[in-house]
Amino acid sequence: MGNAEETAFLPVNIAILTVSDTRTLVDDRSGDTLVARLQDAGHVLADRSIIKDEIALIADQLNAWIDNVDIDAVIATGGTGLTGRDVTPEAFAQVWEKEIPGFGELFRWLSYEKIKTSTVQSRACAGVARGTYLFSLPGSPGACKDGWDGILKDQLDIRHKPCNFVELMPRLNEHRT
Repeated sequence: MGNAEETAFLPVNIAILTVSDTRTLVDDRSGDTLVARLQDAGHVLADRSIIKDEIALIADQLNAWIDNVDIDAVIATGGTGLTGRDVTPEAFAQVWEKEIPGFGELFRWLSYEKIKTSTVQSRACAGVARGTYLFSLPGSPGACKDGWDGILKDQLDIRHKPCNFVELMPRLNEHRT
């Protein structure tokens, strides 16, 4: 028997961004992993793009999606490492208004279970910009699975208790009114 207070599932419109100098839609396994998981969960793939590892290009794509009222969240994969071409966190930091430090912290904690201390090389991060959630995961399918299964699947489900990102969406722009 269902609880009278039970909340109905609310699909979230999610854009997937792959940051890579070499990937295409044909071989973007990390992007494919995220698309399959979000759709299996009942969410909507609002858009998908592959952008080269350039801060300005990444920030421009993020801003375009943030300005699109039909996109609630962006999940990026790639560019979170330590090499010179890994600039996704820097691009995100140029765009977000508020960082969500717990996302990267939790991702690394979950990742530690599988790859031990190698997780310190991940700069997974998240934030909020003009009412849109921004999540950045490493560029491997395994990291995308970990990030979705271990964090985003629950936090992007309005039924998740005690709290979730979706229930906050109507209030993300309170400071603008």
